[in-house]
Amino acid sequence: MIYTVGEIAKQLNVAASTLRYYDKEGLLPFVERSGSGMRMFKDEDMSWLRTIECLKKTGMPIKDIKHFMDCCVVGDSMIDERSDIIQSQRDAVIEQMKEMQEMLDMLNYKCWYYETAKEAGTCSIHDDMDIDKVPVEYRKFINKK
Repeated sequence: MIYTVGEIAKQLNVAASTLRYYDKEGLLPFVERSGSGMRMFKDEDMSWLRTIECLKKTGMPIKDIKHFMDCCVVGDSMIDERSDIIQSQRDAVIEQMKEMQEMLDMLNYKCWYYETAKEAGTCSIHDDMDIDKVPVEYRKFINKK
């Protein structure tokens, strides 16, 4: 089946202008055009588009996505490089997830902190709080001497 930019954009939940931009940047060498120049997407293009969207959402710059797509177009002789690119991006995402988890831990601590303060009517409740009263997962945020 053939899809228009608008139809594919809706399926991917992105703006049609995003797909046009990707095409302009050379990320869509697989997309065919009609005689009048209209982009014609096929079902098998969805896998490529989902990969591009995934890489974009992980923070990979457009120029690096283009390099990856170029390696894909070259074919099997670039399998090692393609694998290295994906593994490197995966490692970067794992590091981002660790950082995000640390931020979430801090926010969870602050939620507990302020809920406890609201119950007591003052933040000073924490000044003399026994460390045993602090949930174990939040103790790392306490500056007790």
